[in-house]
Amino acid sequence: MSVLREIKRRVAAAKAAFIEPCLPTLAEKPPSGPRWIHEIKHDGYRLQARRDADGESLITRNGFDWTTRYPAIAADLKALACRSCIIDGEVVILDDDGAIPVFDRLRHGPRVKTDAVLYAFDFLELDGEDLRGEPIEFRKAALDRLLAKRVSSGRGKPRPPQAIYMVEHLDFDDADMVFEQACAIGCEGIVSKLKGSRYTSGRTRDWIKVKNPNAPWAKRLEDEDWNA
Repeated sequence: MSVLREIKRRVAAAKAAFIEPCLPTLAEKPPSGPRWIHEIKHDGYRLQARRDADGESLITRNGFDWTTRYPAIAADLKALACRSCIIDGEVVILDDDGAIPVFDRLRHGPRVKTDAVLYAFDFLELDGEDLRGEPIEFRKAALDRLLAKRVSSGRGKPRPPQAIYMVEHLDFDDADMVFEQACAIGCEGIVSKLKGSRYTSGRTRDWIKVKNPNAPWAKRLEDEDWNA
């Protein structure tokens, strides 16, 4: 089989298996009350980390295969203790303190980003079981358990460095306070998610996104013509 034919086969397989991501609705204020959980919104690229019998793949929101761009994430995905999985998350490169994502480090520089990591916030499939119909609390708990289990790549070989991290959430009634504190430390914003909600492809009001107006994304929007 030629290399070109194999690449075409892999691209076709990735597109056929691609699950359209769940997209949050943008709002000016986060929803408060006991029905919501709240996550930090990281400034990066949306990514679907997939593992199956053909190997590991990292698929963008638009269905492009960027596996070779983020080798550390792919290696960590391979080390997870499962036969197959689909993880939804955001790929980022952190600042020098390892605290806040710096989008320009992800967008500029070499094509291959060895220091990129994935912040995982949802879990779509595990060992052939579709988890999208399960409540978000169930999916996140299952993801947390999977990320706690990694195996070595072979006899005598060490585990690869961790490059997939769990996005923790706050179960706190006062969403305004959560958003205020997220902005104070320089985060892009927060995403509030309705308890008990399923994973649905496309735009949904079960996920509400509120963005920090003083974060770097706002300056990018002001300085650059994204429609050029």
